Amino acid sequence: MNGAALVILVVEDNPGDVLLLTEAIAQTGIAARVHAVEDGEAALDFLVRRGDHAAAPRPGLIVLDLNLPIKSGREVLAEIMADPALHDIPVAVLTSSKAESDVCDGYRKSRCRYFVKSGDFKELVDIVRRMEQFAWSERGDQA
Repeated sequence: MNGAALVILVVEDNPGDVLLLTEAIAQTGIAARVHAVEDGEAALDFLVRRGDHAAAPRPGLIVLDLNLPIKSGREVLAEIMADPALHDIPVAVLTSSKAESDVCDGYRKSRCRYFVKSGDFKELVDIVRRMEQFAWSERGDQA
C-alpha cells in the first residue's frame, strides 16, 4: 500500500496451509516478505529475536493460527499483548473455527482481527487482501 514490503510472520504448523497462504499473498501482488514458523515457541523466539531467529526482521503483520504445538496461538497472543515491545504489531488470527472468534477481545487498540480459513483459494486471496489493509491501517507511520 505504501511501497514498502510488508514483513509477514506466519505462525502455522500445517505446511500445506503455509504454502496456500504464501501463494495467496503472491496472487494478490502484495509486496511482502513472508517468514513462517511452525509453533508458538518459535513465533516468540522470532518476535524477540532469540536463538535461531536473532536476526529476524520485525513483522508488520503476524498471521496466527490458534491450534499450535508447544505454545498455543492463545498463549502467543497473550504474550504479545503483555510485551510493550510487541503489542503494537497487528495480529490476524487465521483459524478454521468460528467458535473462537472472541480471541481478539481485549487486544490493545483493536490490533487483532479474526479470520476464518477457507478451503476456497479465491476466498483466501480476499482474506489476504483484507489482512493487508488491516496491517497497513494499524501500522500507520510506524517502522
